[in-house]
Amino acid sequence: MARPPGQRSPNDRLREMISASGLSYEGVARAVVRLAAENGEALRTNKSAIAHWVAGVEPGERTIGYLVEALSRRAGRSVTRQQLGFVTDELPTLEGDQPIETTILLSRTDVENRNYLATAVYTAAHVRMPLGYDAEAVSRLLRARTGLFRVGAVEVAVVRQITEAFGAADERLGGGHGLSTVAAYLSDTVAPMLSGRFADEATRRDAFSAAAELAWLLGWKHHDLGHEGAAQRYYLTGFQLAVEADPGAHAAWMMRAIAHQALSLKEPHHSRDLIEAALRRAEGHCDGATEALLHITHARSNAALGEKIGAARALLAAEDALSCTSDPQPSYSLLMGPAAGTVDSHTARTLTELGDHHGTEARHRAAFTSWDLAAYPRVHLLTHMDLGDCLAAQARADEAIGAWSQALDLAEGMASGRSRTALAGIRPTLAVYKRRGVPGAAMLDQRIRQAATVA
Repeated sequence: MARPPGQRSPNDRLREMISASGLSYEGVARAVVRLAAENGEALRTNKSAIAHWVAGVEPGERTIGYLVEALSRRAGRSVTRQQLGFVTDELPTLEGDQPIETTILLSRTDVENRNYLATAVYTAAHVRMPLGYDAEAVSRLLRARTGLFRVGAVEVAVVRQITEAFGAADERLGGGHGLSTVAAYLSDTVAPMLSGRFADEATRRDAFSAAAELAWLLGWKHHDLGHEGAAQRYYLTGFQLAVEADPGAHAAWMMRAIAHQALSLKEPHHSRDLIEAALRRAEGHCDGATEALLHITHARSNAALGEKIGAARALLAAEDALSCTSDPQPSYSLLMGPAAGTVDSHTARTLTELGDHHGTEARHRAAFTSWDLAAYPRVHLLTHMDLGDCLAAQARADEAIGAWSQALDLAEGMASGRSRTALAGIRPTLAVYKRRGVPGAAMLDQRIRQAATVA
């Protein structure tokens, strides 16, 4: 007998996959909520919602992504939407053998359907993609293609100039500034350039390197906005492009970006394997400043895993590498800003993981002197936030409020999701301070609420 119009069919595939996972509906709901939080979204999914999905009610596009990732992590393998009984279109994956086409598709989607790309969910399994990447097969396909237009050093230099300019604007105004313009430039000009005829092999490598830098910048901009799935896709395609440019140091640098994002999202499980592979790739091919940045990420991954000795050794290795300045620092790692400032900032975060609040405070204060305030106001903002957290952990409430207030002063006019999230994250502490009557706590909380309303 036919079902009445509008009546939904039960999602038997989803029910079977949940049963195979060994999770209760409540366990699935908790996993979905946790993944949403990783991606900057607060969901209130509960076991009743899971039951409705099994009954045939389809959740939102982004929520489906969280569900897929939750069951993939539980299964230890990739689970598709189709396997869960959903027929919605998936965003393109970036592990194929056509990085130029993938770059064009990704950046064009960014221009034409930003909200769709923003639904992409960060996937823990993809962190390991570079470890099994077949670079030779991809390179053979790319080299077999010959375009009609000639690409020389001038074209590549212009790409780098534009990337540098937008990178500087990003630091001052946040990841949301100029994002569509940068994506359009990558899709319409830079990626098609990679299929051209190059003046020589050095120019070819430079062109792929410049494209990888622009892909990294777009990933960084999305990361700043809290679009972690989109950021991950740009980082992965940037890695593929970097391998064509320099399979040693530049590819290692892009692996660092992928590992660093995993650390930011409290997913260190694959991060250490990836950064250790990056260090092996870069060995003998890397300048001191870039090597220091690889070591400092290694330190953070060890600290996140509770490996205190490994973290300490990596911190020392970063300091040693930073003192070796005989080779010039390449443009791709210069996009991060001064290496000394980055080492200070990430040493502080490593020491936070290790519970060394006094050391953390000292390195945050050192970072202020390494980063020029006019060029890097967002870094100063986030450093003030971290310093405030450190001071609060030492029961120095007045000083913490002062640091957070300075951060809020810098936030005005900045389109940065990370900054908004950091400011919102201190409100529970401010609520405690308000009950205790700590001077300035109520005013700062009111300012944060007002800023959130304007944003």
